[in-house]
Amino acid sequence: MHIDVMTVPQPLAQIGGLAQRTQAAGFSGLLFTETGRTAYLDAAVASQAAPGLELSTGVAVAFPRSPFVTAAAAWELQEATGGKFRLGLGTQVRTHVVRRYGVAFERPGPRLRDYVRAVKACFSAFRTGTLDYHGEFYNLDFITPQWSAGPIDAPDPKVDVAAVNPWMLRMAGEVADGVHVHPIGELGYLKRHVLPNIAAGAEKAGRTPSDIAVIVPVMTIVGDSDEELHTQRETVRASMAFYGSTPNYAFIWDEAGFEGTTARIRERQKAGDLPGMAAQISDEHIAAFATESTWDGLADALRTKYDGIATRIALYSALGDEERFRRYGEVARTLSR
Repeated sequence: MHIDVMTVPQPLAQIGGLAQRTQAAGFSGLLFTETGRTAYLDAAVASQAAPGLELSTGVAVAFPRSPFVTAAAAWELQEATGGKFRLGLGTQVRTHVVRRYGVAFERPGPRLRDYVRAVKACFSAFRTGTLDYHGEFYNLDFITPQWSAGPIDAPDPKVDVAAVNPWMLRMAGEVADGVHVHPIGELGYLKRHVLPNIAAGAEKAGRTPSDIAVIVPVMTIVGDSDEELHTQRETVRASMAFYGSTPNYAFIWDEAGFEGTTARIRERQKAGDLPGMAAQISDEHIAAFATESTWDGLADALRTKYDGIATRIALYSALGDEERFRRYGEVARTLSR
């Protein structure tokens, strides 16, 4: 099991040091989300600061960038890391894509499927000099040596997609190399939806489920004192409220026995009541959706929960003070053996 540190992109001057600390602490890699800063630039800096560290975007927003632009960035990062880069892509939600990025969002699932195929066609074109992809949304059939990155001494980058609903999970199993599970993906959801639908998509494409990595972000509450645990628990409560406000994710709460959670969170959200949003997440929610443990018990708790399910775990809460980071690194070393 590979253990990554999840981080939002940071000022480029800070990334080299973070990458080196991550590698020295014993983590497998760094996973960059994409918020107000781009994941690709941070990954580029990290690749030079910490050779051998596995890097991934988790996830970069697909549609505002053409498949060729995305493929070119991933290709260079794969070369820079010596084959240790994973390209994670996602749709984002309509409001961001249309109103912030100014691009189309119609039929996001089929569009992302076509996008992944187009990106992989570009990888092939960089090696062969021939680009001839014609899909439902993207048509790419022109490349010259001057506009190609050319072959690299590494395999093509793995392409992972963020997926929540059954259709997207099946699509990922069919065309992608991995799935980024949503941060509120609890164990029952993983067993009911993620694994079976990935397997169905893989079977449709003549693949096996083991061909597709399952990348699971994990919210942890870790400490050896009541005070430490309480502080971590409240941080997780706020994070769950943020993620749980999206209507598309409501079924995950409902199926876990917490019907109406999203509606209650959104009611407080519309009122601008952030504490009220967090208050909708009970201790029972947290027990079902997070992993709580002492430091000595964390490795066993994660192994028991995710062994046979997750290929990679992205620790949502590893960053913080250096002592906690070091102790999370010890857990990562244990699980990676």
